[in-house]
Amino acid sequence: MTDVPAEEYLCTRIRRTEQALMGHHEAVLRGYGLTMTQYTVLLALSREDGMSGAQLARSCGVTQQTMASVLTGLQNKELIAREASPVHSKVLIASLTEQGRHVLDGAYREVIVLERALGAAFTPAERDALCALLERATTILIQQTPGAESRAG
Repeated sequence: MTDVPAEEYLCTRIRRTEQALMGHHEAVLRGYGLTMTQYTVLLALSREDGMSGAQLARSCGVTQQTMASVLTGLQNKELIAREASPVHSKVLIASLTEQGRHVLDGAYREVIVLERALGAAFTPAERDALCALLERATTILIQQTPGAESRAG
């Protein structure tokens, strides 16, 4: 064992920060009937409409099976539409519907409030340093994850 209290471990602090962030987003998104993954899909489609389930799964960091379920839920809510790809008829391409765009716009307006509040809590230099440190931490976390080398690239 170590003499360092558990609350001082970097991983504990990262986990607490991530839990606070997810708790905020989940509370906001619940008001729109969305999960975090559904919101992430809508956001991805708003930036690049016409993506396959596999592309969205990679973009959102979930399995293709999970994404298939997420897309079915979004389609049932009429937030996305899916059509066969002109290139591969077995591949369905997802696009935002007008209703999906409307729901995303409302949710985004609330989620961005936290982003702005966090940005305002730091000087520009502190924000840049924090971003660099978080990127470095993410790299180490990925490198230290068993099997990460087989998933990289």
